[in-house]
Amino acid sequence: MSIRPPLPPFTRESAIEKVRLAEDGWNSRNPEKVALAYSTDTQWRNRAEFVNGRTEAQKFLQTKWQKEHEYRLIKELWAFEGHRIAVRYAYEWHDDAGNWYRSYGNENWEFADDGLMQRRYACINDLPISATERLFHWPQGRRPDDHPGLSDLGL
Repeated sequence: MSIRPPLPPFTRESAIEKVRLAEDGWNSRNPEKVALAYSTDTQWRNRAEFVNGRTEAQKFLQTKWQKEHEYRLIKELWAFEGHRIAVRYAYEWHDDAGNWYRSYGNENWEFADDGLMQRRYACINDLPISATERLFHWPQGRRPDDHPGLSDLGL
């Protein structure tokens, strides 16, 4: 059995840590690694797609990051209670034609006792932006600790 700290029930500090760990994982753009944060029977709704199980989640992420180039994500804790966390986030990316987007979203997460995410419900909207409107300029990978978060950026 895999244990994925921090474990529920969450405190404010452990919820913030869990959110940052999720952000770091997704910014790695490594589908195999990211999928390990989810239970084998995880259930997702991502926009209008439904994902069931870790294997489908991994395939979903592979397809996502083949389409969304130079992906950079910032997540922020919105609320938490017990085994649940709500986050808001934004990420920037461009498509094959070089069109830039900032995607805004909210997610509701539910965790098992072992810290693996069992449920993920995501609502996302894409805003076309110009390259000059980009706000996320760190090198690909983990967001530096001194880079502003969503609230600091006015998002």
